Amino acid sequence: MSQDPATGSAPSPTSPRWAGTRAFLIECASLEQVMRWHAHLSAHPYPGQVDVLAAAETVLLAFSTPAAARKAANDVVTARLDDADAATGKTVEIDVVYDGEDLANVGELTGLGERGVIEAHTGAEWTAAFGGFAPGFAYLVAPGDPLEVPRRDSPRTAVPAGSVALAGRFSAVYPQRSPGGWQLIGHTNAPLWDVNRDEPALIRPGDTVRYRAVRELVEVRTETSASAASTATEKLSHALVVDDPGMQSLLQDAGRPGLGDLGVVASGAADQSSAAQANRLVGNSPTAAVVETMLGGLVVTASGHHVLALTGAPTPAQINGPHGKRAAAANVPFALYHGEQLSLDAPTVGLRSYLAVRGGLATPKVLGSRSTDVLSGIGPEPLSAGDELPVPPVAPGHAVGQPEAPAVELPEKGGAAVLRVTAGPRDDWFTPESLENLTTREWAVSSQSNRVGVRFEPPEDQSVLKRSREGELASEGVATGSLQVPHSGVPVLFLADHPVTGGYPVIGVVVPKDLPLAAQLPPGSAVRFTLVDSPRPAHAPETPGESA
Repeated sequence: MSQDPATGSAPSPTSPRWAGTRAFLIECASLEQVMRWHAHLSAHPYPGQVDVLAAAETVLLAFSTPAAARKAANDVVTARLDDADAATGKTVEIDVVYDGEDLANVGELTGLGERGVIEAHTGAEWTAAFGGFAPGFAYLVAPGDPLEVPRRDSPRTAVPAGSVALAGRFSAVYPQRSPGGWQLIGHTNAPLWDVNRDEPALIRPGDTVRYRAVRELVEVRTETSASAASTATEKLSHALVVDDPGMQSLLQDAGRPGLGDLGVVASGAADQSSAAQANRLVGNSPTAAVVETMLGGLVVTASGHHVLALTGAPTPAQINGPHGKRAAAANVPFALYHGEQLSLDAPTVGLRSYLAVRGGLATPKVLGSRSTDVLSGIGPEPLSAGDELPVPPVAPGHAVGQPEAPAVELPEKGGAAVLRVTAGPRDDWFTPESLENLTTREWAVSSQSNRVGVRFEPPEDQSVLKRSREGELASEGVATGSLQVPHSGVPVLFLADHPVTGGYPVIGVVVPKDLPLAAQLPPGSAVRFTLVDSPRPAHAPETPGESA
């Protein structure tokens, strides 16, 4: 990394590229500088910093508030890094059987032959530069780039878990089965990712990795605890029993922020405002787990007496049981007595409804959260008929709330939802006409949308968003709310379960306060984007967009 001749420290980055009102990208001159910034910011976080994510050429910093982000951005442009900020970590040894399908091809590309590739791979000391592709996936580099090879011309639809691979200057091990275009040179049974460990990722940024060639791998088996198995079969006396999950019902809470460098997105409730409101109405912590259900159909029966609340997309709800039939109103706490059944119909507007129960839902946590991440598969499985959701006793001092207005104002059927958006961080990759097109037309929500992102139908007039430059963008961290634009020119609005990194430019980012509305848009909804000011220095007054 280049250094300031007067101080011997690394130069500061250029002005940060804002990724919404609470996050920004630091652009770095080299991968070494990326690693130094990541190590420094991981060890010395700014006030309000909730995540730091390194990538090939950038570091993404995310904050809890716009003010904290602006203050950190002011400091970043003048900060200096020195040799003490070099990434350090543990040493990991990985046994590899070098039998990959692309080993011979890599030998030809490098001119080393198969044996030479193995010797170069095992002889190098690899450093984990960054993660992000998938949970547990780490991009490894070695001095001198001893095995720099291109990706395959045709990516595989499925690369087996444990595959040892090369692409560009990087080496990596696939933690799980997934699509990929890297050159496969061998395989390992090293447990790259295990959510049951204290440190779920075997390799973290800053760690040193040494590969070791072996003829065969020793299989390691883990046994399920007998006590855990017996507990799972016990009948619960205070619980909600799922009779019908409807189209999709998931457990969600405030998510698991701060794990981006492990390839884990925060996830959590797609509409955080409605989830927090449901908890507030029953007297829970705002971070307690709730049921997020889509387009109605959820049916649950009470084991024991409970207080519940329904928020989000307004859904007609009926209670049936020993005490007769009655309706359950939205945005107000109500009782569900032992043996009574609650049934939700399809919402009149919106997409996702939230069901909270006083005391919360005491299912096991995964990485500190009870949320289901549908992209990575982390967290509990989607709810199914017969599931029992345990409800713990309520701690003293938690009062049930009063009826409230809906936390999210949903447009009437046929009306357009208006989402505020700040420009960047890669708006300069698009023509001025495309920036205008983004905010002057209505976009129709596609049926392909999910918790990963809101997708839109291609415009009938084919007026897609066009780039102003050629080439590809190196993968970099992306914030929730990002409007990423693939080659189709039709944007994708990233929601709670989006990938932590992306290789398509982001033209703008929806402000955080509007994300609950974005999560409530059913297929066919009309959306308009309106541009608000991007963040400014910490001492400048906030605009309506920045306060979101």
